Amino acid sequence: MVSLKTSKELSDMKLACQISAQALKLAGELIRPGVSTAHVNKLVHEFIVAQGAKPNFLHLYGFPAACCISVNNELIHGIPSSRIIQEGDIVSVDVGAQINGFNGDNAATFAAGQVSQEAAQLMEVTKECLARAIAAAQPGNRLGDIGYAVQSYAESFGYGVVRDYVGHGVGRELHEPPEVPNYGKPGRGLRLLPGMTLAIEPMINQKGAAVKTIEDGTVLTASGSLCAHFEHTIAITTEGPIILTKA
Repeated sequence: MVSLKTSKELSDMKLACQISAQALKLAGELIRPGVSTAHVNKLVHEFIVAQGAKPNFLHLYGFPAACCISVNNELIHGIPSSRIIQEGDIVSVDVGAQINGFNGDNAATFAAGQVSQEAAQLMEVTKECLARAIAAAQPGNRLGDIGYAVQSYAESFGYGVVRDYVGHGVGRELHEPPEVPNYGKPGRGLRLLPGMTLAIEPMINQKGAAVKTIEDGTVLTASGSLCAHFEHTIAITTEGPIILTKA
């Protein structure tokens, strides 16, 4: 059942989303060649706790860290480790915080030093997919309008739109109904209503939509190509969508 938040609940949820946004911003500032993904996770974890919140990814479905850090052809669920970020890597960070009984969730892909033109374009297109999806999240529209906004733009560049993983509702639980696919047909699916809070997260592969999961749970592109991931938590209001995780 989809939860519609009251104005009071939205106000309470904003704090979790703002801490999440600041944690993601910190991660982006830390990502550079020569830094380990474990170091990024450690400082982000410490930041979230210092705000009086808790990292909502930690121990979720057994995940062992505060944030997912996925490099190059790793799409999501990358586990922070001693791995050293290299010049030219693109690094996706997915992180959230919980406080006052509510959750925030956001993600972005960052460049480590100078990246290839192909990588830069993939990141820019995926970021634009998110912007277009949010613009489509108008009250009265449907989930298919959000998915179509992502799919039509990404596929116009020949990229693959991941089907195996989707966005989701978010609120008192990190993952709530409804699912928010990054593909679909305009005018189809659940109607968007004021009070809905959604984590919209385009996940785009350079080549093909297929993914695979390795033993530790990290999800990679099946083709071995690069991938990018951007996410915001938004609220749908009578005036239109509001980005709750805007730093």
